[in-house]
Amino acid sequence: MPPVREKKPGTSSPQEKREIVSSQDWSARRSYLLLALLTLACLLPFCTKAFHVDDTLFVRAAQNIQRHPTNPYGFELIWDTTQKSMSAITKNPPLACYYAALVGTIAGWSEAALHLGFLLPALVLVLATYRLASRFTRLPLIAACATLLAPGLLTSATSVMCDTMMLALWVVATLLWVEGLDENKRSYLLASGILIAACAVTKYFGVALIPLLLAYGGARKRRAGMWLLYLAVPLVLLVAYQFWTKALYGQGLLLNAAEFAPTQRASEQTSVLTKLVVGLSFIGGCMLPAVTFIPLVGKRKLMLGAVGAAILAAVALSLGWISLGATQQAVRLQHAIADRWPIMAVQLTMAIAGGIVILVLAAANWWQQRNAENLLLGLWIFGTFFFLAFLNWTINARSVLPLIPAAAIVISQQVELQRERLGQHLIKVAILALGISGLVAVWVASADATLANAGRSAAAILRENTRAESGNVWFQGHWGFQYYMEAAGARPLDIEHPQFRPGDTVIVPDNNIEIFPIPPNLVASTQLLEVPLNDHITTIQWELGAGFYSSVWGPLPFAAGEVPPERYFLLHMGAMAGTVAWP
Repeated sequence: MPPVREKKPGTSSPQEKREIVSSQDWSARRSYLLLALLTLACLLPFCTKAFHVDDTLFVRAAQNIQRHPTNPYGFELIWDTTQKSMSAITKNPPLACYYAALVGTIAGWSEAALHLGFLLPALVLVLATYRLASRFTRLPLIAACATLLAPGLLTSATSVMCDTMMLALWVVATLLWVEGLDENKRSYLLASGILIAACAVTKYFGVALIPLLLAYGGARKRRAGMWLLYLAVPLVLLVAYQFWTKALYGQGLLLNAAEFAPTQRASEQTSVLTKLVVGLSFIGGCMLPAVTFIPLVGKRKLMLGAVGAAILAAVALSLGWISLGATQQAVRLQHAIADRWPIMAVQLTMAIAGGIVILVLAAANWWQQRNAENLLLGLWIFGTFFFLAFLNWTINARSVLPLIPAAAIVISQQVELQRERLGQHLIKVAILALGISGLVAVWVASADATLANAGRSAAAILRENTRAESGNVWFQGHWGFQYYMEAAGARPLDIEHPQFRPGDTVIVPDNNIEIFPIPPNLVASTQLLEVPLNDHITTIQWELGAGFYSSVWGPLPFAAGEVPPERYFLLHMGAMAGTVAWP
């Protein structure tokens, strides 16, 4: 770990920062090597993980790009209830799909090939976080490790979705912008502008970099200048993207995605207070180092206040005093949480406390040192939280992701301020705090992989069990399960135009999306397949309140407990199938 010096974080001039980096060349190189090895050690075990959740959409788009490079979403599929154009289904831009297409073309379309390809963005993210953190704190290694060992980041990095790649581009663009302004390097500013655009066409949230870096530039330079022109680069490229997609699909996908979120939020029927509490739960759970580092950051009164507020919010949410909404799914979820409220309250307390700590430290950081660096970190954290809790279509761990590096840097700054109090114990206690978070992160990532692999295993078993059937095999549900069922020859059921007939089999997964009960009078017989999950923690299970990919499934990003098996129902259609309207 780089040596610690007697100076408050965020107060070094550009010249001093260059001198610090120069005097720590050997230590920095050792840190980069350590971080690279740690990243590989954490992610390589998951390189054979089955495609999971929206991985299927990214892989399908990448395969289409291989055939039609200039038309990434020019195909149709059933993902919700009926067959639609991919351009109407996806709410993500295509750059990650182009990257997956490149990997797939070179190395093939296996899970291992694509996961290994997506290791590169994760590696870039961790190393860039270290370099960016070195401009804000004397403990950049803590910040980089806390980023990697956060459950939200580590689990997301085991996917082939766009989120980790977007965040890697975000951090590198921010790093180049900060260094470009500090050191008057125009080439850095130009590169940053291009990377901002790349970030935004990897995931639309990347557009938020423009006002964020504009605010930093204004605080850093104190006046307008040529540096403003470089922020026009991503604006021009995004306008071009809007016109390109409108010419291809009849609607510009950038603005279309912005229109989608308000409609979805309204359908959830949740209050502002509920969104606030669940949002805090997600940022605290996904950025677990905020919890494990509480003993190291000082500010005892603030930390005790955070824990006290978290206990009240957790109990209120667990007992239903804070409603999760009026929808049928929300009511069912509320009852499930109330049935196991003591253990839910404990988990929610930890997660919500972590969320409060992140916001409190970011605000305290700005209050202690009102400079451009702390303004950048504060806006980065509070802006992401506001989007996550109140603007996005749902609260999920993938939307927490952009906040994690900034929160990690703030935590390392606050730990640095406690250097005198901790003395020689600082490194040992920091390693312990990182170790606890890392163990939980690996546990959560492993459980998510087990869940993904269960879908792949179930598809193989179900196809074997229905091989002798004379009729067609249909299925409901999507995510990774759809990828493997289609690969096995089954067809997704069009809910709006069902085509099953007597003798056909319809497979219905219990823990999935877009599931519609089939009337019993259409079913001749039923079989049940159960795939056990033995991790005692999960990312998707409403019975435990775990909603990593959407808070519709629960107010926690992950939850510990006795995880029920994945259940798949095989419905053999009877004589009335095809003669009765459904659904």
